[in-house]
Amino acid sequence: MRQCAALHRDGHQVVVVTSGAIAAGREHLGHPSIAPTLANKQMLAAVGQTQIIQVWQDLFNLYGLHIGQMLLTRADLEDRERYLNARDTLRALLDHRIIPVINENDAVATAEIKVGDNDNLSARAAILADADLLILLTDQKGLFTADPRTNPDAQLIEEVRTIDDTLRKLAGGSVSGLGTGGMATKLQAADVARRAGIDVVIATGQVPEVVGRLAKGERIGTRFPALATPLEGRKSWILAGPPPHGEVHVDAGAVLAVREKGSSLLPKGIVRVLGDFVRGDVVRILSPQGDELARGICRYDHEELGRLCGIHSDQIEAVLGYGYGAVAIHRDDMVLL
Repeated sequence: MRQCAALHRDGHQVVVVTSGAIAAGREHLGHPSIAPTLANKQMLAAVGQTQIIQVWQDLFNLYGLHIGQMLLTRADLEDRERYLNARDTLRALLDHRIIPVINENDAVATAEIKVGDNDNLSARAAILADADLLILLTDQKGLFTADPRTNPDAQLIEEVRTIDDTLRKLAGGSVSGLGTGGMATKLQAADVARRAGIDVVIATGQVPEVVGRLAKGERIGTRFPALATPLEGRKSWILAGPPPHGEVHVDAGAVLAVREKGSSLLPKGIVRVLGDFVRGDVVRILSPQGDELARGICRYDHEELGRLCGIHSDQIEAVLGYGYGAVAIHRDDMVLL
């Protein structure tokens, strides 16, 4: 908090993503022996959230700074209108020099609408805020070539420009056991944020003045530079908001058209459709090798698209009896991965 206050005093806009509502509620109530049901967890979160926000408020008050609480669920990020409303609220807080303190709304969230961990929530909050830098503080110095807890030869990876399966295998879990996230979720968050044009750093919170030093560009932990071309707002929402509802498998010609030529996805290039999705849902686009090529908003539901596999665009109305346009997924509604 003291480091964030210093950044704020220097003119930076600061957003805090906090966690620990359930743990705080359990401690405040004296660690009661209760069944680990969803209702009980939500009860603990409701109690604990008041404790967490009170601590943040008391500490920031020492520096004469105001905070504003924002509780979010995945549903707030999936729905386009609610996403924009959350973005407007966040930006209004920042415009008035109020520090947003964000947490998942665990008191009402169910498994179906939870983001699930605060690492991925922070990436989505960074996109909402149009942030320049996302700092993920953990109990490890960063991402290592092996698990430093068991391998003394493990080396810190200072910079990551490509996130692949090899790197994902290096990500371990959390030492403390208190949180829902680990290094794997931090890697997921870093990938989402950097695609939206946000620099990301994973570092330990135990380094003195780590927040301010990272904000000044000092090399601490593992840095993930933003991709050269950040996504515009709608595409950031596609990547950060709704989870994919299905899969669209395409042929090699469609891969070439989408990846190399910047084309929309046409029904002609679609080989197979999996999942149960409706028009307007986000789907994954997979290559013949099964690699995820892109994500996008589909203009047809799964049944319609299944009937259109391999069909030329000028035959859509003849097959369906109606049409929503010549493309299955428009380039403007697609994020290339």
